[in-house]
Amino acid sequence: MPASPSTARAINDRLALRLLQQEGPLTAGQLKQLTGLSRPTVADLVERLTTAGLIAVVGEAGEQRRGPNAKVYGIVADRAHLAALDVRTEGVAVTVADLVGRVLAEASMPIGGDTGTGPAVEQAVALVERVVKEAGADRLHTVGIGAPGLIDPANGELRNSSGLPEWHRRLVAALQERLPEARISVENETNLAALAEQRDGAARDRDTFVLLWLGHGTGAAVVLDGALRRGASGGTGEIGFLPVPGTAALPSSTDCEGGFHSLSSSAAVLELAALCGVPVAAEGEPSLVGVVRAAAGVVRSAVGQVEDGRARSAEPGSAARFLDALADRVAVGVASVVAILDPGCVVLGGEVGQAGGEELAGRVQDRIARMTPLATEVRATTLGGGAVLRGALLTARDRTQRELFTPGEQVVQGW
Repeated sequence: MPASPSTARAINDRLALRLLQQEGPLTAGQLKQLTGLSRPTVADLVERLTTAGLIAVVGEAGEQRRGPNAKVYGIVADRAHLAALDVRTEGVAVTVADLVGRVLAEASMPIGGDTGTGPAVEQAVALVERVVKEAGADRLHTVGIGAPGLIDPANGELRNSSGLPEWHRRLVAALQERLPEARISVENETNLAALAEQRDGAARDRDTFVLLWLGHGTGAAVVLDGALRRGASGGTGEIGFLPVPGTAALPSSTDCEGGFHSLSSSAAVLELAALCGVPVAAEGEPSLVGVVRAAAGVVRSAVGQVEDGRARSAEPGSAARFLDALADRVAVGVASVVAILDPGCVVLGGEVGQAGGEELAGRVQDRIARMTPLATEVRATTLGGGAVLRGALLTARDRTQRELFTPGEQVVQGW
């Protein structure tokens, strides 16, 4: 059936807004060219969006033609503000942005493990309020939060998880109380990282892939046919509980020690580095990231010397041994994912995935090629640990854009 006039207008408005989001400010003539719509239809949608306060004239185009210069239209970025939080066991990072996702202010704060639940929640909420003030925002439309642990698919709340501080679960309620007008949503941190890699990172050309998060802890996110898969209980990707060879015991329902976590957690990787003779102290950054980055850098430098003829020696022993041993461990988890899902692409994410770079990703891919007949490309993250905050910002922006207008208005509520 043909679309009704109101539906056609909504589709046209949505198309125009997406183009302005992607391309930046445009003239009516450029919108006509990009959308394929007629000049009167473009004129109508520009008037609707301007009246609704979604777009405004931001300048003039100096086109070489007779008559006045063409008006340039852009999205009214300060129509709404949003915030993104990356909540870790050791602290929180906050970003405040406008409607088009431009970052206006950001800050982070460590929260010590010995900080009580009440003080920890207050510190986190106060940080959000400070960043909002620095951004010049009167209020927040949406807050997106990325946190470790399971998210209950029924109510979107963090479930009780062993090893995670209690202030994580209290934070959402405290934010809702202090920011009563804001829509607040929580998502697993690895899932948000995968969304960011899909939109802006290493998986931009993939609609099916798995992100393996390598950082303080270990997790995975599954994207199939363009959609993030969370599972019946919200636990898709809890790869830390995966039973694997090479551990002393099996994991339990309340403790992932003995699972893949025991091979790939920060403590396990640092222990492996020490066994391989790699120094575990690093100035200016967490020792885990420093160790992996230093080892990858040494190996990269040695290979470069061989390629340009400056040296003919093999890769430095301890660094190469460490990366090889780490790749052996990572490949165990990747091979299990590949055998079940056959994603065709696995992104090594998190701070460790970024620090290891192509040196680690290439080693893992070589091992996977020997372990499974299923062709799998292993890529290094391009966003690293910042992917969680980026994913939270993207989801907050999407929700803000969807909910900015109610269904009863002329302008479509979703972009």
